[in-house]
Amino acid sequence: METSFASIFYEIATLILLASAVGLLGLLARQPLVVAFIAVGVLSGPDVLGIVRSTHFIETLSQISIAVLLFLVGLKLDIGLVRSLGKVAVATGLGQVTFTAFFGFLICLALGIDGQTSLYIAVALTFSSTIIIVKLLSDKQEIGALHGKIALGFLIVQDIFVVLAMVTLSAFGVRLGEDAGSLLDVSLVFVGGAAMILSVMLFIRFLADPLLNLISRSPELMVIFAVGWAAGLAAVGDALGFGKELGGLLAGVSLASTQYREAIVSRLSSLRDFLLLFFFINLGASLNLSTLGGQIGPAIVLSLFVLIGNPLIVLAIMGYMGYRKRTGFLAGLTVAQISEFSLIFMAMGITLGHVGNEAMGLVTLVGLVTIAISVYMITWSHKLYELCEPLLGIFERRRPYREDEGAKDSALGGSYDFIVFGLGRYGHRIGERLKKKGFRVLGIDFDPEAIESWRRFGMDAAYGDATDPEFVASLELLNVKAVVSAIPRERGALTEADPQLSLLHGLQSASYKGKVFLSVQTVAETEDLLRQGASVILKPFDDAADYAVRQLIET
Repeated sequence: METSFASIFYEIATLILLASAVGLLGLLARQPLVVAFIAVGVLSGPDVLGIVRSTHFIETLSQISIAVLLFLVGLKLDIGLVRSLGKVAVATGLGQVTFTAFFGFLICLALGIDGQTSLYIAVALTFSSTIIIVKLLSDKQEIGALHGKIALGFLIVQDIFVVLAMVTLSAFGVRLGEDAGSLLDVSLVFVGGAAMILSVMLFIRFLADPLLNLISRSPELMVIFAVGWAAGLAAVGDALGFGKELGGLLAGVSLASTQYREAIVSRLSSLRDFLLLFFFINLGASLNLSTLGGQIGPAIVLSLFVLIGNPLIVLAIMGYMGYRKRTGFLAGLTVAQISEFSLIFMAMGITLGHVGNEAMGLVTLVGLVTIAISVYMITWSHKLYELCEPLLGIFERRRPYREDEGAKDSALGGSYDFIVFGLGRYGHRIGERLKKKGFRVLGIDFDPEAIESWRRFGMDAAYGDATDPEFVASLELLNVKAVVSAIPRERGALTEADPQLSLLHGLQSASYKGKVFLSVQTVAETEDLLRQGASVILKPFDDAADYAVRQLIET
C-alpha cells in the first residue's frame, strides 16, 4: 500500500512538471493552457510516454474537475444579462448554434459517420470557449468594445445551450441496464431531478445567504465549502441517475444569487485550471493514437467548417441586424473554435455508450486545430480584417442603421473645437475641463456605457473605434483644433491593434492638419510616437506625480 501511494505521488509529480514544461512552450507560442493540457494528455498516454498508470485516481480527479467547472458555469449563468444585451445576443447565439449543429450534422454524415455519432459531434462543435475568448479580448482591451459585449452575450446563450444539451442527454440517455428506456425508469429519473431542483430552490430561498454569510468569515473555508458543495451535488445527481454534470451545475446555480458569487469564482478559477489538467490527462490516456491517423481528413474538414463557417454565420446575422461588417467580423472571430465543454459532452456520450473513443479522438483533433489557430485569428483580428475587408461587403446593409447614430454624431465634427478619443477617467476629465473653458468637445469611445456616462454630464458623444480607419475617415475634421487620444497604450501590446498608432495613421490618411495629442504610460514610448507624427505627448502618471510633488513641497 505504501509503495502504491509512493508510485502515485511520483506519477502525479511527473505529470505536473510535464504540464509546466509544455505550458511554458505554449505560453511562448501564445497558446492558451487548454492546448497545452490536451498535449500533456496525449504525451502522457500509453501510446507515447506511458506515464499514466493510476487511471482510477486520475479519473476521480477528472470527475471532480468537471463538477467544479460546471459549478462555476452555474455561478455565472446570468440569463438577465442576455435580456439586457437585447435581441442581437440571442439571435446571434441561437443562429450560430443552429447553423453549426445543422450543417455540422450533414458534413459528418457526408464523411460516413453514423447518425447518432454525427449528432453528438455536431452538437459538440457548437460550443465555443468562453475562458479563452474572455482572456484574449481582455488582453487586447476589447472586452468593453461593442463587438466584445456582443460576443459575451452570445457566449452566454451558448452556455445556456450547453446546459440544455447536458440536461437532455442526462434525461434521455440514462443507463439503467436492460430495462433502459422503460417509462417507469425514465419517470424515476425525472422525479429525482424534480426533487433535487425543488431542494435547490428551497436552499436558495432560505439557506444560501445566511449560510454563506457565516462561512464568508473564513475565505479558506469558503473555498473548501464551494468545492465540497460542487462535488456533493454532483454525487447526488449521479446517484439519482441524471449525471454528475447536472448536479455540479445545480450547485453553482444554487449560489449564483448570493453576494459572494464573484468571490467564489475568483478563488476557484486557479483550482479549476489545475483540476482540468487531470481531465485532459485522463482523456489523453484513453486515446488510441493508432486510430487517429484515419481521423486526420475528417478533422481537417470539420476544423475548416468551425474556423470559417462559425464566423460567417455571425457576420451574416449581425449584418442583417444592421451592424457594420467590421463589428460583425470581429465578433464572429470569437466563435472560431470549440471548447473544453465539447470534450466533456463527448465524454458523457462515451459514458452512456452512445459514441466510441474514435469520435472523442476526432473532436479532440478538431479542438486542437481550432483553438490553436483561432487564438492567432483573434489576436491579429484587425490585420485579418484589413485583408478580408474587400470581400465582406455582402455582409453589410447599405445603411448599417444600428451604428449610424455614432456616424451621424461624428458628422458634426466640424462644429467642435476638440475631439477626445477614450472616455475613461483621464479622457473624461480632459473633456470636462475643456468644456468649462468654453470649448466645444466631442467624445468618442467604443464602449456604449462610457458614452452614456459622458452624455449624462451634458456633453456630446459618439460611438467609434480609434483603430477603425473607416470611422476616422468619416469625421469632419476641418475646423477641429486638436484630436486627443486618452486611450491607454499598454506596453507590450500588439502593434496591429495599437489604438494610438492606428488613430495617428488614420488621421494622417484623412489629411488632418491639426494637432494630435497622444497619451502614454511610460516615457520610453514618447520618442516613437513623436517620430511617427504625434504633436504632443500626454503623460498622465508623470503629470500627476509632478503635481503631487509640487503640493508636497509647498506644504
